[in-house]
Amino acid sequence: MSRKTIFFAAVLLAAAGCGIPEEQYNAKVKEAQKLKADLEEANAANKKLDQKIFELRAENQTLAKRLTELGDNVQKLLGEKSNLAEDLAATRDREARLKREQEAQKARLAKYRQVIEKFRSLVSSGKLKIRIVRGRMVVELPSNILFPSGKDNLTDEGKAALTELAQILMTISDRDFQVAGHTDNVPIARGGRFGSNWELSTARAVTVVKYMQEAGVNPARLSASGYAEYQPAASNDTEEGKATNRRIEIVLMPNLDELPDMSQVEGELTKQ
Repeated sequence: MSRKTIFFAAVLLAAAGCGIPEEQYNAKVKEAQKLKADLEEANAANKKLDQKIFELRAENQTLAKRLTELGDNVQKLLGEKSNLAEDLAATRDREARLKREQEAQKARLAKYRQVIEKFRSLVSSGKLKIRIVRGRMVVELPSNILFPSGKDNLTDEGKAALTELAQILMTISDRDFQVAGHTDNVPIARGGRFGSNWELSTARAVTVVKYMQEAGVNPARLSASGYAEYQPAASNDTEEGKATNRRIEIVLMPNLDELPDMSQVEGELTKQ
């Protein structure tokens, strides 16, 4: 028997024991029954409230967990945003640098085309060739036009070709010119003026430099070098290849603005 039943039974017994009239007794019974019903209803409501509180607590825990996860995600997203911003800035810097390099390359190509146009008549006449070697423009003149075999004195045809060439070089104001002598791999005959192809190739380069100076080219923009047979333009296995290798090259040296910026490397060299 539950405590509520015992309580209401006690109330009824107490009422009966007091000898109250039946009408009052019945009223007390109804009142007790109503109280019992109200109490049961209140208990049921309390259970529902307890269940609701339990559910709300569970929901609060879920929300708190989600908020924590969202906070972590927000921090992660903020970090990713910062990294993306840095990557975007770096990409824009690279694009700007590449664009500058592209514009500089276009300007260099335009200058090369202008120079080639200046040489076109000599190229068409077969007196010289134009090549691009390791990013440099090279004017190539066959030695058989400029010099007798094994000699370093210019022929009349060679002087005429160099005079025309000097007139063109004087119109190119932003370049230095290196005159390079080359030979085939046939050794110099003993007893002659030159001990080896080194001496012959260098002497021919110096002869060309001196003649171009006399023709009006600023000597401060000229230099001479000899490479003997060690930078062949063709194979020395054939007579045609050997003839190609016997040549004078005039290299148009790059400007300072075409060279890479070495200031950072220079600064590193001074560090201790």
